[in-house]
Amino acid sequence: MNIDALKKRIDVSTKRLPADVVVKNGKIIDVFNLEVIEGDVAIVDGYIAGIGEYEGHEIIDAAGKFISPAFIDGHVHIESSMVTPGEFSKVLLAHGVTTVITDPHEIGNVSGTEGISFMLNESEGLSLDVRVMLPSSVPATPFENAGAVLKASDLESFLAHPRVLGLAEVMDFPAVFRGDGDMLQKIIAAADQNGMIDGHAAGLDANGINVYRSSMITTDHECTTVEEARDRISRGMYVLIREGSVAKNLRALTKAVTPNNARRFLFCTDDKHLDDLVAEGSVDHNVRLAIQEGMDPLQAIQLATLNAAECYGLKEKGAVAPGYKADFLLLDDLNSIAISDVFVGGKLVAQNGKYKGSETSSSQPPVALTQSVNMTKIDSEKLSIPLSDGKPMHVIEIIPNQIVTKKKIVAATAENGKFTPSTTNDLLKMAVIERHNKTENIGLGVVNGLLIQNGAIASTVAHDSHNLVVAGTNDEDILVAIEAIREMQGGYVIVKNGAVLASVPLSISGLMSDRPFTEVNQQIIHLKKKLKEIGFNGDFDPFLTLSFLTLPVIPEIKLTDLGLFDFKIFQHIPVQAE
Repeated sequence: MNIDALKKRIDVSTKRLPADVVVKNGKIIDVFNLEVIEGDVAIVDGYIAGIGEYEGHEIIDAAGKFISPAFIDGHVHIESSMVTPGEFSKVLLAHGVTTVITDPHEIGNVSGTEGISFMLNESEGLSLDVRVMLPSSVPATPFENAGAVLKASDLESFLAHPRVLGLAEVMDFPAVFRGDGDMLQKIIAAADQNGMIDGHAAGLDANGINVYRSSMITTDHECTTVEEARDRISRGMYVLIREGSVAKNLRALTKAVTPNNARRFLFCTDDKHLDDLVAEGSVDHNVRLAIQEGMDPLQAIQLATLNAAECYGLKEKGAVAPGYKADFLLLDDLNSIAISDVFVGGKLVAQNGKYKGSETSSSQPPVALTQSVNMTKIDSEKLSIPLSDGKPMHVIEIIPNQIVTKKKIVAATAENGKFTPSTTNDLLKMAVIERHNKTENIGLGVVNGLLIQNGAIASTVAHDSHNLVVAGTNDEDILVAIEAIREMQGGYVIVKNGAVLASVPLSISGLMSDRPFTEVNQQIIHLKKKLKEIGFNGDFDPFLTLSFLTLPVIPEIKLTDLGLFDFKIFQHIPVQAE
């Protein structure tokens, strides 16, 4: 801000000058005192100059509606929406979210620094304020192969970017625990820039939290129980209450929020698919759900606004008050959080659930991002799992709507010394195929609970290294699915009896589409309808579930391109159990 802009703001505040915009006849949500107050809201140059009685060049009649600060998502991976930042912006603004804290580690794992640059460039100048945390753990562990390795030196040049806030979720806890030099250098470099450092404390006990906090790590979005949340709060962390497409922790964690500790909680979505964002929303859905769970509406709004802003040092966001940016919502009702209008900098950007702006989609992505599926030809022999019928084997057991899994030992179903999928026992073959550098690595395993009766599903969305993941009832359909993914250069596919039933091409790093969000949403809806044709009738998303079965930093057992991985002992194990 220059002196002329500041003087103009003061002149509007003192009423020596009329405001650019004045919002009248609204009930203002005061997130500091958790009460509703009345008064005009005077706006100049996109900022609030005063609350009281004001006149302006433009009048917005709130018509008795509530004036709420706009919502902030404290932690989200834009890539999980499967659309570019520009298309993502249109969806979130319609749901009252005007600021996001994003971690581009999905595309970072595939395309390295070029992927991070793409996300920064494509989110520049949007009505949605996209703040970025730099990926800390690419790859997430040394027990898998990603498309890139990001060292501290690779991230250094990004730290000076005006929208970069710090270091994203540090999920390689063993590296922190051991004091590995490169990880510590990443932390120090972020701290030296007064940056935030996010945690990823899945499965950590109180002593593990001690290690995190002593390392200047401040947040965690992996809590699943009240006890975990309180452990983190008592050691000075912020807890991000997550409600995404597969990890749904809000109902459990709202019970940890009390009047004494509420200021240490905020909301996030983490990973949420486009169809869920369109249908139910983003953080606005978290707010509604928290209210349904008994949280006071003003408290829920505080978590989604002021708490998130203060956690990430966004001093001009999170409140309807003088000196704050004029990002606000008009709500018809507090209990249902019915959003009628969304404003960014005092300008209308969405109304009645529809984006009202004129932003266009991005330029053509670099070739390196659109040619990201690099793998050799796969045949059935490479999918063979040597096992004897009836012998014990390790199995990944799915917990519906959770990203954690259970390690299960069951009797193998096999013929001629090779594992054979059994739909009767719901035991399917699963493979993770390295798709970045033609290493020919294939991790093989068995999954229980995917509920597919005939066919295969495959995807290049496989957290966090995003290799090709496939599961199915027979090798023939698995192979067709793999080849379809290769031809599309990434995406989702359903195969039955050797034919592709449905697909969603994701040509940008195998993670995002270059098409408008409306078109991609219809592709996803069609894909999910076709799941019935392969016998799926579960109450969870099998694609989203499959994408997290490859994440070795989450308990209890996962599959990487190097094989089955046991989280408890932090090492690979054979499919055959002793």
